[in-house]
This record gives sequence, C-alpha cells and structure tokens, in this order.
Amino acid sequence: MTSHYLAKLRMLLQRSLRQPLRLNPRLKQPATPSDTQTAITGLISLTLPLFMFMAYFSLSGCDDAGSDANSSDASDHLVVYCAHDSIYSEEILNRFTKETGIDIDIRFDTEATKSLGLVQSIIAEAEHPRCDVFWNNEILGTLDLAERGLLHAYQSPNADRIPAKFKSTDSTWTGFGGRLRLYIINTNKMEASPESVEEALTGDLSQMAVAKPLYGTTLTQYALMWSEMGGDAVKEWYQQRTKQGWKIVQGNAVVKNLVASGVCEFGWTDTDDYFLAVDDKQPVAMLPIRTEGGQTICIPNTVAIVKGTEQESASQQLVDFLLSPEIELALANSRSRQVPLGTVDETKLPEQVKQLQEWAAEGVPLEGLLKARNECLDWLKEEFLQ
Repeated sequence: MTSHYLAKLRMLLQRSLRQPLRLNPRLKQPATPSDTQTAITGLISLTLPLFMFMAYFSLSGCDDAGSDANSSDASDHLVVYCAHDSIYSEEILNRFTKETGIDIDIRFDTEATKSLGLVQSIIAEAEHPRCDVFWNNEILGTLDLAERGLLHAYQSPNADRIPAKFKSTDSTWTGFGGRLRLYIINTNKMEASPESVEEALTGDLSQMAVAKPLYGTTLTQYALMWSEMGGDAVKEWYQQRTKQGWKIVQGNAVVKNLVASGVCEFGWTDTDDYFLAVDDKQPVAMLPIRTEGGQTICIPNTVAIVKGTEQESASQQLVDFLLSPEIELALANSRSRQVPLGTVDETKLPEQVKQLQEWAAEGVPLEGLLKARNECLDWLKEEFLQ
C-alpha cells in the first residue's frame, strides 16, 4: 500500500539525515569545505527525488482505496469529551463506531476534577474547538457552556421522546439516562425510613457523610437549594449541619464506602454509587432526597454538539445514537442503573430501575440553575479553597 511505501521512504530519509559527516578517508583528518560541499550536494541529489515522491502522494491524497476513502475517513472522525465513567461509556461509543464506521477519539475526565475539567477545556478551546460532541454526566457544566454560546443547536428526532424538563428550550443540549440524588442508609445501623432520617438530622451528625460540594452532583444539589431557599438560608443551614458534626469527604464514592462498611450510618450519594454497594452485597438501602417542594433530584447525562465543529453530520449521528431507546436501555442494564428519561420497552428494565423511574418522573427542572450555581459556587470556594 502507498502508506506503507511512504513510511519506508520516510525511514530511509531520516536515517540518511542522521548520518554524521565522516573523516576524509585519504587524509585521515576532518573533511575540508570542498569535501563537505560535495557531501551535501550528493545528499541533496539522493534525497530530492524522495521529497518529490512524498510530496506528490501527500498532495494527491492517493491511497490504494482511492482519494474518496481518505476524504470520507477525515470527515467522519469525531472527538468526544466524555464525563461519564469510561467503564460504561467506552463500550457504548465503541458500539457506535462499529455500527456507523465513524471513528472516535475519546477524552475522559478524571475523578479529581469530575466533569469540570472537560468544561474548562471546551471554554479554553473556544477559538479553536477540538471537541465535536460533549457527553456530560451532569448538567451544570453544560448549562455554563450553553450560556457562553459554545454549543451548537441541534433538534434530534430522538429528543422528542425525552420530557421537556430534561432538555434545553433552544435545542443546545438534551438529557438522557439520569441519576438520582439519594440517602444511602446502612440497614444494620438504622431503619431505612423517612421518619428515621428526619429524626437523625435533628441530632448528632457525626454518623452522616456527604461529599465536598465543589463539583459534580453534590454541587447541583447545593445550587438547587440555593435557588429554592436563597443564599442566606443555605449558608445558615450549612453552618448548622457543620456544628452538628457531619463528615465532609472527597466524593460520593467515599460516602458510599463509609456507609456500606458501617463507619457511618447514612449519607448523600447518587444511585450509580449506591448500586455498586448493592452489587457488593452490602447492607444498604436508599431513599430519595427531596427538595423544599417535595420533588426529587434527577440529574441527567447530557449530550451537546460543540459550536465550531467541522464534523456536523457525524456529530448529529452520535447525538441521535445516544438519545435512542436502545442506549437508554443499555445504560439502565449496566451496573450504574441509569434511569431512562424517555419511553423504552419496560419489559427490558431491571426491577430496581423501574422503582427509580417513578422517582425520576418527580424530578425538579434544572435548566434555570446556572445563576444560582454561580453564586453558590463563589461562596463554596470561599469555604473550601481558602
């Protein structure tokens, strides 16, 4: 194949250019200027045809499959920034490539920065976007990007099956596969009932664990409280809980571990972390966290096309794919038990997810949270980053 020959030619050229100037073998001394000039002239005469040959094929874009194939490959190549756990999302994105032939480069976030790192990357790259499609596992960062005008509006035909409260009014993002905020309770330590939780919240909270609220779904919960209660009330509530001695830990997974092991009696986490404890046969139960108005907190994955993409058609195909009933079912049947937000064949759902569907239907709309999130985050940075 042409690419094989080009690789060989490049290797030969690089090898020739790495050869040092040798001593004049007749004089046993360093080469004279005339010797050097002769060597350079010979090198040029040797390599010039190689340069011309390589330039010809580079410009013509020839390959054994033809120039049309190269053009197709370039136009179908996608860069996806993905905040959903790679153990679940990579399999789905590979499935997309297998079904469509569209190659994907995936950039995942890290546990330390959650989805915030990917959001900041998209902001930093706004003048020269690298990302085509952003699969976020929460919503606040997506709202931030939409507010900055960094998302490309696209009305996917599969978005029609998603309730209005889980998608943007301007078609810049759509939600799918949600998680719920909940209380995780060690059933060896306390009864898993709303009454028991209410009673526990009035006393010593040294047996309650919560994640640091600077990022992720815990930040979303704080922003929602800020929106409903007002900033002063949230600050007062937070100070009271701190006086009661609750444990603030690094993340939702840590909360799950502390409660599952019995170090703490209960705490806040997400459904995906909770089900990891269930699968490990730990003595845990769950109750939904509810807002002041009695609604649940269902946080969807979101998918959006980044403004400035040069792969609009392929990006739209990926969005359609992720918003399909098949992918929501795949997420529901994974260990994370993501809750389908649109209509699916419920006979294919695990029983545990069917219960979550009822709670997700009561979820509070989250699209208008950006202002509250920004104000709340400014305060939280003062609390935790001093």
